[in-house]
Amino acid sequence: MTANSDFSDGLARCGWVDTSPEYIAYHDTEWGFPQGDDRALFEQLCLEGFQSGLSWRTILNKREAFRRGFAGFDPAKVARFDETRIQALLADAGIVRHRGKIEAVINNAGRALEMIEREGSLGAFLWRFEAPPGAASTRGASTSAQSEALSKALKKLGWKFVGPTTVYAFMQSVGMVNDHHPDCHCHGPSERARKAFRRPA
Repeated sequence: MTANSDFSDGLARCGWVDTSPEYIAYHDTEWGFPQGDDRALFEQLCLEGFQSGLSWRTILNKREAFRRGFAGFDPAKVARFDETRIQALLADAGIVRHRGKIEAVINNAGRALEMIEREGSLGAFLWRFEAPPGAASTRGASTSAQSEALSKALKKLGWKFVGPTTVYAFMQSVGMVNDHHPDCHCHGPSERARKAFRRPA
């Protein structure tokens, strides 16, 4: 996908970005920049699961409602959700009302807590699957060797809705790979942020 320069500020951005302020802000300040906070990583992985079959624009517009419904994506709180909470979420028009995906988030919260207990943090496990320095770019692809490996590892640990395409979108969004187009004005800043980023250990 080519870069797009049809913006009022004249800056070139990745071709998937439209001209809506919220989409521009997400692209310019979040997408592709490294994230190490466990809660934020859990949220993004959950939202990418909800995005499957839909547009990211839909999820972005509903993100605040998702955060309210899922207790700020605090794994310790979400893991305790019961059928009453599931029914409340299914009645919430502000989110994507898909029982399988809702139940997957609750399940994954429990798996996240197990991972934090075992590894010290969620980020410590996830960032092990970052593409190695100098690896060939997979820009434009929907999966990578790393996303396939991470997807397999998560599924083995009992996570759900974490297929390789979903996981690759997650890796792109949290900066585990820099897939900003080379002509995008965020490509350089993202790469510098990745170099300066202290990987969770």
